[in-house]
Amino acid sequence: MYFSKSFIPILKNNPTEAKIKSHQLMLRTGMIKQSSAGIYSWLPLGFKVMKKIEQIVREEQNKVGVQEILMPTIQSSDIWKESGRYDDYGEEMLRIKDRQNREMLYGPTNEELVTEIFRSSIKSYKSLPQLLYHIQWKFRDELRPRFGIMRCREFYMKDAYSFDISDDEALYSYNKFFLAYLNTFKRMDLSAIPMAADTGPIGGNLSHEFIILANTGESKIFTDKRIFNVDSSSTTIDQNSLLELRNNYEKFYAVTDEKFSKKEFEDNVNEENRLQTKGIEVGHIFYFGDKYSKSMNATVDYNGKKEFVKMGSYGIGVSRLVGAIIEAKYDDKKEIMKWPISVSPYDCCVLPIINKNDNSNLEKAVNIYNLLKKSGLDVLIDDTDENLSSKIKKFNLLGIPYQIIIGKNFNENKIEFKEIDREPIYISLEEIIKKIKDKKSN
Repeated sequence: MYFSKSFIPILKNNPTEAKIKSHQLMLRTGMIKQSSAGIYSWLPLGFKVMKKIEQIVREEQNKVGVQEILMPTIQSSDIWKESGRYDDYGEEMLRIKDRQNREMLYGPTNEELVTEIFRSSIKSYKSLPQLLYHIQWKFRDELRPRFGIMRCREFYMKDAYSFDISDDEALYSYNKFFLAYLNTFKRMDLSAIPMAADTGPIGGNLSHEFIILANTGESKIFTDKRIFNVDSSSTTIDQNSLLELRNNYEKFYAVTDEKFSKKEFEDNVNEENRLQTKGIEVGHIFYFGDKYSKSMNATVDYNGKKEFVKMGSYGIGVSRLVGAIIEAKYDDKKEIMKWPISVSPYDCCVLPIINKNDNSNLEKAVNIYNLLKKSGLDVLIDDTDENLSSKIKKFNLLGIPYQIIIGKNFNENKIEFKEIDREPIYISLEEIIKKIKDKKSN
């Protein structure tokens, strides 16, 4: 993509209405544009990041055997009345009526709808377990939407649902998602710690939030520092390995503020290992047994009788993760954003120094740009006539992790190449391509 043809409407200064770094940066770099309170249009740069996050989420769900479906954003109120949540959910639910005066709603979550799909389709326990997910827009009418996409009204979310015949089988499903979430966030270069959490309006008695540390986070967390050293890299999805993995995390105290007990914290964690800080929730998993299957009569035939299935639900805020990554990765001291290569809008950028009466550097840059694209890399070339200092400042703001600089002393065997937060090195184009591809494959 040529920068002059791209739709990246960069602002000169941080918008005054934005209070946290992710909101400031996303507005300033033209990733999003507010449509109304808590509702945003996603512009090309932000949309590319979000779609890369979505693909990582999708791949990790598929790896543990979850099947993708797509449910509508608009739901009938009937199934919510059947579950008992239509009135309980409160004013966050957007209720509407169609032209036949039928009560409808814009889905804030999908437990009811997926249960209705399951009960009309699956009749025997022999078809269990069933693990289903979709990635879809949600709407919750926040009283005070704030912090940009971090607490907005319309958001893009992966929500998954498990159906099992017994508590033991259901916990096996729960642990599959536990692993999938750890691997998902690891691929985004995030250290997301699973913490015991309150189940809230979803219900049930088992829940974990996946939290990344950030001073701007709304979640207060209390944990043992040693939890950051737990290794999940070689875990397989057999039942014993997954149970061991969860036990390895749960032997360390780690809770959100709703579950916090000062006495338990002090009794279980030595003073030098205590960490009390803030974090951002990037994922939440729940096990709630037969809460919805009983109220909605979702049963299967098991040894000649009807059994209510055991259920869990599992959410990841795909759009929220864009902001969370910024909060975790922005360098305040250097005033630099560096996207993890796995979700960066572009793999690298080419920055030629262009003289008004001499296009030779631009021609060299275009040649390198074409070779990079031919090798399978996603590249942005800055073909504007700004000076190099302005270009580097601009691309430090955009956060594309690698920069190739074409200056007056250009040498095709020793091209100036730099990671966004490091000093430049001089290597061949082949070495540049290998370095970026190696990083992408890790």
